[in-house]
Amino acid sequence: MKISDYDVVPAPAGTTRLIPSRFPPIRAFDAVTTHDDLAAVMDLEGWTNDRLVKPRMDRLPQEEWVYGRPNASVVMAAFLHGSPGGLRFSGASLGAWYGSTHLTSAMLKVANGLRKEIAVSALTQKSESYRQYKADLAGDYVDIFGAYPEFHDPDDASYPAPQAFGQRIRAEGVCAGIRYESVRHPGHENWVCFRPSLVRNVMQADHFKIEVPQTGSVVVRQLS
Repeated sequence: MKISDYDVVPAPAGTTRLIPSRFPPIRAFDAVTTHDDLAAVMDLEGWTNDRLVKPRMDRLPQEEWVYGRPNASVVMAAFLHGSPGGLRFSGASLGAWYGSTHLTSAMLKVANGLRKEIAVSALTQKSESYRQYKADLAGDYVDIFGAYPEFHDPDDASYPAPQAFGQRIRAEGVCAGIRYESVRHPGHENWVCFRPSLVRNVMQADHFKIEVPQTGSVVVRQLS
């Protein structure tokens, strides 16, 4: 199918994302006013020491760099410090901003990630503290919610089909990202945005500790 054959929906307001608390925002990003200053701050903070960051930075157009506003580093990190193997709709070459309409969807997503870590280790449980970030998104989004099972396989660990689809959406540049169904929280919306400049009004909200056993129920505690 051509991208133009898919439905398109407007951007959502009030999405939520959970990020490990061990990765705090870098306030220097909030005060930067030029591209050159941002590059200097990134070098000072050691971001460009990661062998994966510099190539990703080069792939991100300068007009998409986010700085000079609250939590700018949180947005940039989603694109530059992505998973080496990529995520569902973003490959190893460049990350993306993932968010959920409902907090529970975001919690189930990270809990599944913790359970995967347990599966490849000798651990019997794993816990992690998370910051919740709320954000509004701008632009239009390709809508595959409730359809296209090849993009929603809960057992797919390498994501060849959805990553290729996401790459097409990003390369075409007409839509900002994708609306899709949470595979961990069926019936609820997830969103992926491929343009940092369209992740708006990012604010830190609550803190949570999520404890995941090898088997059994996930425990979520809100921290003060």
